[in-house]
Amino acid sequence: MQILLTTLNAKYIHMNLAIRLLYELNKENKGLSWKEFTIKEDKDEIADYCSKYEVVAFSCYIWNITPTLEVAKKIKQRNPNCKILLGGPEVSYEWENIIALPEIDYIIVGEGEIPFTEFISQFPNVETVPGLVWKKTGNAIENPAPPMFDLKQFENINPYINDNTEELYNKVCYIETSRGCPYKCEFCLASLDNKVRYLPIENIKSNLLYLMQHGRTIKFLDRTFNIKKDFTIDIFKFILEHHQPGNVFQFEITADIVHPDIIKFIDEHVPKGLFRFEIGIQTVNQKANLEVSRKQNFEKTKGIIQQLDHKIEMHLDLIVGLALDYWDDIKYSFEEVFKLYAPELQLGFLKFLKGTPLRNKYEQHGFKFDPNPPYQIIESKYLSKEELHKITVVEHSLEVYWNKKRAPHTLKYVTANYSIFDFLLGLGLHFETKRDFHKFSLNDIYDILHEFVTIAYSDDLILKELITIDYYLHHKVKPQNLYIDEIERSKKSKLIAEHNLNHHKYRYIIIPVSFDYRVFNETNTIEKQNTNIIIQYDGVNKSEVIHEIMEIKNNT
Repeated sequence: MQILLTTLNAKYIHMNLAIRLLYELNKENKGLSWKEFTIKEDKDEIADYCSKYEVVAFSCYIWNITPTLEVAKKIKQRNPNCKILLGGPEVSYEWENIIALPEIDYIIVGEGEIPFTEFISQFPNVETVPGLVWKKTGNAIENPAPPMFDLKQFENINPYINDNTEELYNKVCYIETSRGCPYKCEFCLASLDNKVRYLPIENIKSNLLYLMQHGRTIKFLDRTFNIKKDFTIDIFKFILEHHQPGNVFQFEITADIVHPDIIKFIDEHVPKGLFRFEIGIQTVNQKANLEVSRKQNFEKTKGIIQQLDHKIEMHLDLIVGLALDYWDDIKYSFEEVFKLYAPELQLGFLKFLKGTPLRNKYEQHGFKFDPNPPYQIIESKYLSKEELHKITVVEHSLEVYWNKKRAPHTLKYVTANYSIFDFLLGLGLHFETKRDFHKFSLNDIYDILHEFVTIAYSDDLILKELITIDYYLHHKVKPQNLYIDEIERSKKSKLIAEHNLNHHKYRYIIIPVSFDYRVFNETNTIEKQNTNIIIQYDGVNKSEVIHEIMEIKNNT
């Protein structure tokens, strides 16, 4: 029997761990193979490839369920005898409408290891396959759930052994060390499995070593990696002993429970930039947290982030739309979290995932959400449609100007002197009058920012100077002069000569500003001082401020 394990990834750089594990567990079945596609690939071409198989098993998630069903329909049109099997979190709950589709034959509910093995050994007699939903005379039948899969069976299994090692380097390589989550956040599917189980430690280390040797970016899928202090430090030590140049490791952690020994270990041993921590703050509003059974101490979380951010690259998450989180609460959360200046701050919108407790009690809070994936909030008792739209505008501005690192100096200054939430909202609304948020040039970004500040913050000279600095520092090649004129040519030549700058190898821009750039860059405070700053370009690396030349001190 020819069976294909497959999925539609969101991007080419992503990899599906599930189908690789299922293949390795069952590869003695000679007709079994696996292949990945992406959601942007031509659906007819995907269907052409898949329709050659007797069974096609898709791994389904919130981001790929719609195109997956489209492909399944096309497969059936080409080969009506091909059986379609779905599995994954998106079809493990509220599957009734999915199994009712004529193109879908089977669904595996929950963890797939035991059901998939039973399915391929018993097919086409599937009446006793545990965890399987199937059809009989037009009616859906759900078989009893299997026992919990013993993760010790992953011993000696490397899910990436069949991948081209050269391709691993340019992709995100996923690894799991545990399953389950001790927390019960009602908006998250992980809350449904509160029993945390660990894979065999030697298996974890051997696969991690393989990925370090052949991959670059390694992302741990554990919902809370730092639950066990000793385990966390053990894995950190193993990474430090074996990591290769260019390796980066990303962990999802709960910051307010990070043990002091972990902090001490990181501070003493972990080099800067090797680790990234993804931290879901979600909201600072404690009432909103408690309403979804979420426990978090923001002051502790903030303290941990501030202790570690000199070593660890932080990626912070907020969720918009939680019950009891009003406009002012969201604004406050955003501004408090933005002050941490994490390299990436994601402003996400509440999604009502199938199977979550939140989805089951949406009516009591007046939630309305899109019935189609990704099931995003439309409005509630706490936020109107108009308010939600405005927050999407803030999110667009945040992505364009902060997460893409196009105006970091400007936004840090705004945070210290104004409301960053109001600034990004005003900027985003202005942006919408000029360009589509999904179609603009690099110069558009700075032109619109400069124009907005000229209108809304007309008296703030320093803000305009910082926009100019951000514009010049974002380029690797010396760009056209905009916003602030360079000093005159003769003076520029004199300064280049005085400082022995290599004008044959590099290009320079020298602009006058009214504050001490070094002090601002280190402390985010303004010290008035007429200054010329010299920015250097080599055409390859990121441009940088290499000199700051003080002129007449302004003592007022």
